[in-house]
Amino acid sequence: MNYIIIYTNEDIDTICIIEDNRLVEYYIEKRENEKLLGNIYRGRVENVLKGMDAAFVNIGEGKNGYLHLRDVLDKEQIISKEKYKIDKIIKSGEEVIVQVIKEAIGTKGPKLSAHISIPGRYLVLTPYYLGINISRKIKDNNEIKRLKTIGNSFSQDNIGIIFRTASNGIDESLLREEYKYLLNIFNKIESQRNFLPTPKLIYKEPSLAYKIARDYLDKADYKIFTNNKDIYDQLLELEDNLNQNIKHRIKFNKDISTEYNKTIQDGIKVGLQRKVDLNSGGYIVIDETEALTAIDVNTGKYTGSLSLSETIYNINMEASEEIARQIRLRNIGGIIIIDFIDMKNDEHIQKVLYKLSSCFESDKNKPRIIDITKLGLVEVSRKKLSPTLKSQTTNNCPVCHGSGRVIK
Repeated sequence: MNYIIIYTNEDIDTICIIEDNRLVEYYIEKRENEKLLGNIYRGRVENVLKGMDAAFVNIGEGKNGYLHLRDVLDKEQIISKEKYKIDKIIKSGEEVIVQVIKEAIGTKGPKLSAHISIPGRYLVLTPYYLGINISRKIKDNNEIKRLKTIGNSFSQDNIGIIFRTASNGIDESLLREEYKYLLNIFNKIESQRNFLPTPKLIYKEPSLAYKIARDYLDKADYKIFTNNKDIYDQLLELEDNLNQNIKHRIKFNKDISTEYNKTIQDGIKVGLQRKVDLNSGGYIVIDETEALTAIDVNTGKYTGSLSLSETIYNINMEASEEIARQIRLRNIGGIIIIDFIDMKNDEHIQKVLYKLSSCFESDKNKPRIIDITKLGLVEVSRKKLSPTLKSQTTNNCPVCHGSGRVIK
């Protein structure tokens, strides 16, 4: 069974996504400290650091945001491929319109971009990225051609468009209507460039609960349960946007809770453990560090019944599925190094990599397999957009300060 629980308790929203009766995503959102990701601000440049090719921008949300040179160049400058210096592009005291593309994490402020994008249900408007782009999950060539033709028919002023996976098979009139809606938002944002005061929030992303519901309700096998009547009423309004009957899949239950849900609590428990057991008897070990996350695969108690190469292959195949789930559940981002058990058979290696890649398909953060090193380590990258499960649910021990060791 696949379902989503949106549970509110005092000033906190907890969102849990369960697939096949296993927790796969877990989010906590405090209302007094709402997520900034996707918000668009008119900010003021506080200082420019030539040595870092970056500027720090006051957006009025606590810590100044970090704006790198590559995220501030305009269309012509990007196309020219010339080398630019940050102090020649942007000046201290200048007012800029920027979008949060990465939440503040730890001591680091939010990461910003002047290349704003505006997502809808079927489309993403990308004013600073030209062309018509189609989600990689849409495989049918005829559908790709159809969407490109539709996009070219209503695209204006070289404003780019990304057709999201949900646009597959959607009628042209609905796509055209959403494009006009997103373009109207962009025009309103542009009109705010020279207004006061600064800093100011000029576009706010919908709540996390709303975005998750919007992205999952087009899948017929998902249901949503919430104990918050306001959220329930808000989600019912999605029916008009999704162009399908969803009311029977949204349930209000004031007694529902994540705190006493065994599936959720077991999932969190496993998601915080360093060692994760596999059904076969093998296990994986996950070590999250500041620089990267290392994942090691071990045979454990599993001895197999055929040859050694088949035993190793079977463990690695099972581990691939669990690794993909744990990366998604723990919301691990950045560089990920996976040390599978050494395989000598090239066919086995390719099958394991294909299995890992296919398991990544359900992850909206789109992990990418980069390469295999000469030592047989698999390199993976995943967008680091928001805090990890560990940082959301735990604090460092005041005694060991997170080392997890006791001095002899």
